[in-house]
Amino acid sequence: MKKLLSILTTVAVICCLLGVSAAADASAKVYVTVANGGLELANSEVTVTDIDGDGALTINDALYAAHESYFKGGAAAGYASEMSDYGLMLTKLWGIENGGSYGYYVNNASAWSLADPVKDGDYVNAFVYQDTKAFSDRYCYFDKAVADVNQGENPAFVLNGVYFDENYTAYSAPIAGAEITVNGEKTGIVTDEEGRFSGLTFAGQGVYTVSAVSSTETLVAPALTISYSVPKTSTSEPDTEVSEVSTVSETTEVASTADVTRGTVEGDLANPKSGDSSAVVFSAAALVISCGALLVIKKK
Repeated sequence: MKKLLSILTTVAVICCLLGVSAAADASAKVYVTVANGGLELANSEVTVTDIDGDGALTINDALYAAHESYFKGGAAAGYASEMSDYGLMLTKLWGIENGGSYGYYVNNASAWSLADPVKDGDYVNAFVYQDTKAFSDRYCYFDKAVADVNQGENPAFVLNGVYFDENYTAYSAPIAGAEITVNGEKTGIVTDEEGRFSGLTFAGQGVYTVSAVSSTETLVAPALTISYSVPKTSTSEPDTEVSEVSTVSETTEVASTADVTRGTVEGDLANPKSGDSSAVVFSAAALVISCGALLVIKKK
C-alpha cells in the first residue's frame, strides 16, 4: 500500500510540474516595430498569447497583440490575417489594406509565414511596402535595437541592409549614405561606407527613436531605441525629461496607449483565448490522482 501511495504521489507531482511548465509557455514578451514609410511603432513591448488558437505563439499573435495595445481602435480596426493557398497571410497592417504587399522579419531574418514561432525576447518587424510594383523597399536594421547612452558618451552604430543574390539567398551588407533621424527629424549625420555613424545629440534625458532615410533607395524604416541619461549633478545640459516616443510615427500622428479605444472584434479572432488550457488539465489530473490516493488510504 505504501508503494502504491508513493507512486500516486510521484505522478501527481509530475503533473503539477508539467502544468507549471505549460503555463510558463502560454505567453511571451516580444518587441514589435511597424513601418509604413516612417515608423508607426518602434521596439514596443507586447505580451503575446495564442490569440488564434493554433497551439503556438506566432508572428500573427505578436502583430495582433501590438495592434490591440497600440493602434487606435485596437486590432479590430488595424489588423487582419487570413488563410490562403500559401498559408496564413496578412490582409491589413496598421490600418493599411493594399492587397497583401507587406513584409515581416523576426530578429532581422526574413520569416516564411505569419505562423512562424516567436519566443521571449524576440524582435518582430513588420512593414507596408511603399513600392507595390517592383517591391524595391530595402529592409534594414541597426546593429543594436536598444541602447543606453550617458551624457558625454559618443557611441557608434552601424546600419545594415538585407540583399539577395541571384539565387535569392539573403545576405547583409552595410548601407552607406543614409541620413540618420532622431524622433523623425533629420540630423545631418550620414552613414559612411561601412554603414557606421556617430555624433548623435539629444535635447535632454529621455527615450529617443533613431531611424534612417535615403535619397537613393526606399528604406524600410529601421528602429533604434536609445535611453539617454543625464547625471543629476550635471548642469551642462537641461535636466529635461523627454517622453518615450516608441509609439509615435515619424510621419503620422498615432494615439498614445492611454487614448487607445477597444472595438468589438469579429471573426475567428473575436474571442481571444486567455492562454493554454493544458495547465488546467494537468492540475486537474493531479487533483484526481491525489483524491484517489486518499480514497485508497481510507479503504485500507
